[in-house]
Amino acid sequence: MPPKLPAWLKTALFRIRNPRKLKFTCPVCRYCGPFRDISPATGLRIHAKCPKCGSLERHRLQALVLNKILLTRDTRRMRVLHFAPEDFFRHTFERLFGNYETADIAMPGVQHRVDMRALPFESGTYDLVYASHVLEHIQDDDAAIREVRRILKPGGLAILPVPLVSERTIEYPEPNPFESMHVRAPGLDYFDRYKKHFSSVTLYTSDNFPAQHQTYAFEDRTHYPSSTHPHLKPMHGERHTDVVPVCHA
Repeated sequence: MPPKLPAWLKTALFRIRNPRKLKFTCPVCRYCGPFRDISPATGLRIHAKCPKCGSLERHRLQALVLNKILLTRDTRRMRVLHFAPEDFFRHTFERLFGNYETADIAMPGVQHRVDMRALPFESGTYDLVYASHVLEHIQDDDAAIREVRRILKPGGLAILPVPLVSERTIEYPEPNPFESMHVRAPGLDYFDRYKKHFSSVTLYTSDNFPAQHQTYAFEDRTHYPSSTHPHLKPMHGERHTDVVPVCHA
């Protein structure tokens, strides 16, 4: 078996072997060069993954938004609850926030094993609640959103992005196993549900930040519906905008 190459060498070789690919700058690790194409269940997505830190489009957009909204806050004094914590952000948050806690209904290794629809925490407990790509898994999402708002301190923030894979939100009759058990395909209108519970909702989009960070999904979505995604409708265009909603208590 050939020796395993160190990560820095793999990154350097990828850059050398792809001289004609478009070049971007990762806002997370400051890598500059081409990004990797990936092939998830939804099909080919080009310019998606940073070869150095592994960030995807949504990670880079969320990192840019976090840098913007936390600039004037003392993060060492913040109490933060992170649902379904991705390793990508978990290690960063552990260093960034003074009181960082993790939660999920089934994930091993979290501090709180809880149902987002009925949280055991007192009202006004947290400065920030972070739940990325979680609500599309929850049938009664209104209960979950209401609970997130309840546990926020006055002036607190909730960051609740979902994957935007439809022009308008489509509710599924049952969870789709080919979409990690999603119960809906969120559209841009999905964020209207947050306005019912929060004093204001600010939407940060891919268009709000320099294109060099590559926060768009370059993906062909014209072939829907399909056998594995029977409820999705075609979305035209080769570049799709992502959105990070920041909800204010």
